Amino acid sequence: MAIQIALFRGINVGKAKRIAMAELKAMFEDLGFSNVRTLLNSGNVVFEAGRSAPAANAARIAAALAERTGVSANTLVLQAKALDVVVAGNPFAERIDDPSRMLVGFYIDASDRAPFEALRREFPDESFALGEHACYLRCDGGILESRIADALGGSKVRDRVTARNWATVSKLQSLAAA
Repeated sequence: MAIQIALFRGINVGKAKRIAMAELKAMFEDLGFSNVRTLLNSGNVVFEAGRSAPAANAARIAAALAERTGVSANTLVLQAKALDVVVAGNPFAERIDDPSRMLVGFYIDASDRAPFEALRREFPDESFALGEHACYLRCDGGILESRIADALGGSKVRDRVTARNWATVSKLQSLAAA
């Protein structure tokens, strides 16, 4: 069985797009996925997907989410191996003092990195790097002080990325490996 991870952009952030994790888990099970596990209250889901492709699963999951809950959210599904590549590719991994100040922005479409390259050029003083499946932002002064972190939530790239802090990424990797 292929282990996959579903990441939703903007679910359970603030008061909008609230979804109970029990409801989300049940939805995945109704879609035929097995060994469904959620992490935290943010819409991170690890599941066994059989032989189905991540992109096809993302489309099915997003459609079911909208139909079942009325919530529309960009949905990214990764193979567990792709998550391992993201973790291994973090150029700041050896210098993380506080995992909550290290962001990983998973590209919704990995072929469209131009906006992220523009951010790197616009803010050369920030610790920001681009990888194959994700971008990495080390926020030594805190996430609220980072101009790139602010830009990741802005209109130019908001629908092209879903971000998680390093602690969450590490927990997802462990959950997928279990």
